[in-house]
Amino acid sequence: MCRWAAYTGAPIFLEDVVSRPGHSLIHQSQCATLCTSAINADGFGVAWYGERDEPGLFRDIHPAWSDPNLRSITAQVRSRLFLAHVRASTGTATSRNNCHPFVVGRWSFMHNGQIGGYDAFRRDADMMIPAALYTHRKGATDSEVLFLVALAEGLEADPQGALARAAGRLMALSAAQGALPHLRMTCAFSDGETLYAARYASDDHAPSLFHRWSASRGGRAVVSEPLETDEGDWEAIPPGSFCRFHGDSVEIRPFAPEPGARAA
Repeated sequence: MCRWAAYTGAPIFLEDVVSRPGHSLIHQSQCATLCTSAINADGFGVAWYGERDEPGLFRDIHPAWSDPNLRSITAQVRSRLFLAHVRASTGTATSRNNCHPFVVGRWSFMHNGQIGGYDAFRRDADMMIPAALYTHRKGATDSEVLFLVALAEGLEADPQGALARAAGRLMALSAAQGALPHLRMTCAFSDGETLYAARYASDDHAPSLFHRWSASRGGRAVVSEPLETDEGDWEAIPPGSFCRFHGDSVEIRPFAPEPGARAA
């Protein structure tokens, strides 16, 4: 399982989330505490929004803790909204194209979790991606499929509904051809204006997810694990939730994949 962190609010240096806190994302890449694997060494990535509509993107296959370029970039880049991810592969190769976040146009997306038995129905999952979006299929992960199918399902106009429909279609494939658990997921995605996140599992083991508003920074972090172990004001996001973060506002709604989603 992977670890990730996102931020939205007044511009801050990426290092304020990625490397400086006591339990920063880089620290979690080798000492995660709330997932089955403490080590997340199969690559990393950061997508950040600046002056342009489309985000900047930096990904590589090295462990996050050993890459000096990551530390240098996060110490120099300031952003009002960014997504950062450290990867623990669930079976696909360690390659740059399999590292999160994934970006299409102004949208960025990252995921932690699994779609059970994905290797058994990988071809059928790929067939769910329309031809107009398939040129963006660069890697081999279930996470990238989830993103591209959600885009096809109308992410632009209906973020929650599109994710629910995409998750429902992939869960149906897992139930028919794959294995348990059919879906475990936390994900974060953005169009550069609003940060969205979701937490869900088809069993009782949804990956962890927290958020916290910082008055001193004027922004909110949404994370797999709290960035400081001695800070008690992190709020856990309940399983089965879809979140919308915009400015200092938080909207959390019930979330579940749509069982009636159309077949591929």
